[in-house]
Amino acid sequence: MRHDRSGGQQSQTASSGPRERAGANAPKVWFVPASLARTPDGQTREGAMGAGDEIFAEVFAKGPDALVVLDRGAIVLANAQAEKLFGYGPGELIGVRSEDLTAAGGFDDDERRRAQVAADPETRPLGTGLHLMSRRKDGSVFESDVSLSAIRDASGRELVLTSVRDASDRIQTEAEARRQALDEQRERAHRLESLGQLAGGIAHDFNNLLGVILNYTTLLGRQVQDPVAVGDIGEIRAAAERAASLTRQLLTFARRDVVDPESLEVNGVVRGAAAMLERTLGEHIELRLDLVDPPVTAVFDRHQLEQIILNLAINSRDAMPDGGVVSITTRTTGPDDGSRDVVLTVNDDGPGMTPEVLERVFEPFFSTKPKGEGTGLGLSSVYGIVQQNGGDVRIDSTPGVGTAVRVVLPGSAEGATSVSGSAPAHGDGSERILLVEDEQALREGTSRLLQARGYSVLTAADGVEALEVIDREDRPIDVVVTDVAMPRMRGDDLALQLAQTHPQLPVLFVSGYDSGASELPGRLLPKPVIEHELLGAIREVLDG
Repeated sequence: MRHDRSGGQQSQTASSGPRERAGANAPKVWFVPASLARTPDGQTREGAMGAGDEIFAEVFAKGPDALVVLDRGAIVLANAQAEKLFGYGPGELIGVRSEDLTAAGGFDDDERRRAQVAADPETRPLGTGLHLMSRRKDGSVFESDVSLSAIRDASGRELVLTSVRDASDRIQTEAEARRQALDEQRERAHRLESLGQLAGGIAHDFNNLLGVILNYTTLLGRQVQDPVAVGDIGEIRAAAERAASLTRQLLTFARRDVVDPESLEVNGVVRGAAAMLERTLGEHIELRLDLVDPPVTAVFDRHQLEQIILNLAINSRDAMPDGGVVSITTRTTGPDDGSRDVVLTVNDDGPGMTPEVLERVFEPFFSTKPKGEGTGLGLSSVYGIVQQNGGDVRIDSTPGVGTAVRVVLPGSAEGATSVSGSAPAHGDGSERILLVEDEQALREGTSRLLQARGYSVLTAADGVEALEVIDREDRPIDVVVTDVAMPRMRGDDLALQLAQTHPQLPVLFVSGYDSGASELPGRLLPKPVIEHELLGAIREVLDG
């Protein structure tokens, strides 16, 4: 006879274990009186220890996981692995209730769960079923995976075969993997941020040099008549403009480019870019548009959105030298409150990217193209543009399948502005301009350009000198054109002082990058400034 822990009598339910042939060291297995084995035709096998019982005993005893059989919450069978896992001695688990082995409830803690198991007797792999906090005999707890399967004994009783596995190592490994992935993500973000700061600093200084080159090639072009010299100057100017474009992409990646967000009808921008792409992609590339209806509106810089579409489509073209399909789609996401975000996707059926390449695609100057065929700034500039405009970008790519770049654009409940805009007015003038620029060569070259257009130009090297010039001048100054980042006094600080002393004096800002540190009380032009852009902006400010 065996007594349960409450002191009540329990009928003898166990033999000493498998047949003696298993050896003295064989793990013990306890059996209910009725055999659990059945004949192939499903009939109950008569007898307490038939061949099926021996096989079951071997499997049950030597199973790698802890196995117990529950009868209405009480353990009637347990193998050596279960005793070891829960810290019990041989035979001590018989009669123990399952709730005593868990930190809350039991393996089959109520009739509802037992009924569910009986109704669905399929075997459940460990790790896909219950996840519980189990308790050992000494009171210590551990995380466990539990699997429940319904079985019946010869008398038709519903029993629950329970497998238990210590999941502590697995859960710790998974948690460590998540921490490692998060650390790697932070490291990549930090690396991109560091590269962005470096790129921004280089681009800021480089823009001043390009401004000097562009200004003086413009001045030289007006003085020479020799066709060969004019052509040479044109080549220098074209090279400087290409360098300015690369610098703009660096600043975009560094999120320091000047942005002018507006409410855009995205489908219209896509169609306009597609018209340009049809002439650019080539006959071997098929361009498909799948645009959501009705049209959707997003808040974004129009020129930068066009740049995103062009960069992504050209990347897709370059990935398919033998031809393929480039698809551009628009969809909406988020709550239907009139300002849903817009998802712009550019997809290709090219060779795709490996995970190693995918991790580095947003780094500036990283390129999989042959040397001399790519700058490595296409996707990095896309990344910078999207982040700068408050959006998000994700890339899904599978080797041999293709690549999809998804750009999330912030939605807008406002109406979209017109896609077509008027060209800025530009021309000569006779007004007085105060030019504030700390780079001497750029200051002198810009001054000469403005004087050649009829303007009277005063110059200052920083904000402090600019205030001194204004104080000593008897004649009024019509407009101040100032750099932003300067020693002694920045351009935005100069504008704040002028707002107090000369509130009617307009200020036009020029900068190699937009730090975003302060709100500028006026229009901002990105360096290097092309002559007609500067003249047009000045006329707009002067003409109100």
